[in-house]
Amino acid sequence: MASQKTNPGPAPTVLSTRALNRATLARQLLLRRTPMSAKDAVAHLVGLQAQNTKPPYYQLAARLQGFDPEELSGLMASREVGRMVTLRSTIHTHTADDCLTLRPLVQAARDRELNLFRKGLTGVDLARLAATTRDHVEERPRTLKEIRELLLKEWPEAEPLALSVAARCLLPLVQVTPRGLWGKSGQVALTTAEKWFGRESEPVPSPDATVLRYLAAFGPASVKDMQTWCGLTRLRDTFERLRPRLVTFQDVHGVELFDLPDAPRPDEDTPAPPRFLPEFDNLLLSHADRTRVVPAEYKARAWRGNQSHCTFLVDGFLAGIWRLEEAGGGAAATLTVEPFAALGRAQQAALVEEAGYVLATLTPAGTREVRFGVFSG
Repeated sequence: MASQKTNPGPAPTVLSTRALNRATLARQLLLRRTPMSAKDAVAHLVGLQAQNTKPPYYQLAARLQGFDPEELSGLMASREVGRMVTLRSTIHTHTADDCLTLRPLVQAARDRELNLFRKGLTGVDLARLAATTRDHVEERPRTLKEIRELLLKEWPEAEPLALSVAARCLLPLVQVTPRGLWGKSGQVALTTAEKWFGRESEPVPSPDATVLRYLAAFGPASVKDMQTWCGLTRLRDTFERLRPRLVTFQDVHGVELFDLPDAPRPDEDTPAPPRFLPEFDNLLLSHADRTRVVPAEYKARAWRGNQSHCTFLVDGFLAGIWRLEEAGGGAAATLTVEPFAALGRAQQAALVEEAGYVLATLTPAGTREVRFGVFSG
């Protein structure tokens, strides 16, 4: 009997790198500033990278129309948003709801991280460590040094760093204010998310809703892209379960990309204004293949050792680094721009205009200056 050939159906649409770039910028609120509230933006973006205290403010200044840093600071002070370790084992600013749901979702990644320190935890009862730490930090917020010293009294033979990592991995610890408030300073002090927000963490949720939220903020994207973003593995089954609700494409390398049917996918020639981003902006970290934003020749230029630079985009792509220096108690501020390659006159003028907006938004009234420097590598 002759074999029957099945009809494979139409070939998937291939999205160029520029098309992916414009789609991602649209989801990231970087094609045009939006009048969205700070709280809604934090939720839409599924959190803001917050290894340092200022980046969340810089991220929203690049994305929101009329953003006032005091708006986000007020949300932190009122405990509507908080800072905690979630995605990729890094500190993020999340809404209270996401602190109490995303952390349980990515707990499996924290468990894998803890396994790397098992040798330093020989003889340590992890359940007792978690209970002891919880009692300690819920009595009052504690510094990491205080937590470590307490645990060393219980397990003097354990490795100090391993004890600290275990506490961070086992418990949903939130950095309490004034840490993270705009214009304020404060050392890192921790309590549990349940104590800080006054309600229990949610049960571990299905990843389905988070996949849809990820695509809304970072799509179109592959399974590996989302796994890079959140630090989880084995998400293929979730995408397959959601496939009937999604549309699919391919990138120029033939990788399958998933997306929400009604999500914006602007024409690849849509203008993209320059934008100044902080170090560790999730735009640059949330895909396995970062070439949709980071040209291959610039792959290592935004980093120096373990230090990440603030970066800027020209025509939607990484084009250089910048730094903001303030003097005289904020009376004078200088934003220095260091392009990776020569820029045209119109591009320089657009960068100066955007830099002026950043300075006006993020620095007190006073002398403000924009300078062009030379990238030194």
